[in-house]
Amino acid sequence: MRDVARGRSGRSDRDKLAPKAVIGRVSLYLRQLEAFQERGMTTISSSRLGTTLGVNDAQVRKDLAYFGQFGCPGIGYRIDELIVVLRGILGIDREWSMALIGLGNLGQALLKYRGFRGRGFRIVALFDNDPSKIGKVFESMTVAPLDSLAETTRSLDLEMAILCVPADAAQHAADIVVSSGITGILNFAPTPLVLPDRVNVVGVDLSVQLEHLAYKVHNSQIAGSIALEDSASSFRPTSTSLE
Repeated sequence: MRDVARGRSGRSDRDKLAPKAVIGRVSLYLRQLEAFQERGMTTISSSRLGTTLGVNDAQVRKDLAYFGQFGCPGIGYRIDELIVVLRGILGIDREWSMALIGLGNLGQALLKYRGFRGRGFRIVALFDNDPSKIGKVFESMTVAPLDSLAETTRSLDLEMAILCVPADAAQHAADIVVSSGITGILNFAPTPLVLPDRVNVVGVDLSVQLEHLAYKVHNSQIAGSIALEDSASSFRPTSTSLE
């Protein structure tokens, strides 16, 4: 699989980290390619792939060229092959074992989300420091105290952790995650974490995302109002005299 992920340039996708925006679009390309595959399509052009996602064809080619050259002249991209390549680039051509830390409302909702498994992510251990939750069973897994994370990490080969804890508990929980040997954290706590460079953290602040959405909707409404005012001001009814 690694040979495939090098593409025709021979450059490994691990030689350097791609920008966050590129990886975000690659994930979208993969999902769209899988949708095309389900329809029975076998090849796709950069133009058609980009059009479905609102991305121009030059950007599609530039993003994919970051990892190698995968297109075929006169054909475009072979969908089956490109799916394999992109899954390898994203690291989801294998399964990832994860710990879920924090079994509040958000943690329980994420535990029930079935989309993780389809992308290769498996929550295999649950942790919380709330005595009322420790020992409870969710989705056939028993909640363990957070201080047992290191032992569980070794026994289950945990590689990632999802933090669903309050902001004031996030840094302490993250420190325990790091000391256990886990190097990937998906942080849902609305606070930045101070961690060693070897630890990879992706933050998901739902409030920030809603604020971004509110900004876009608000400014769309303002733009719409201005357009209506301009349209109204440009309309000048012709006066006629009745004799």
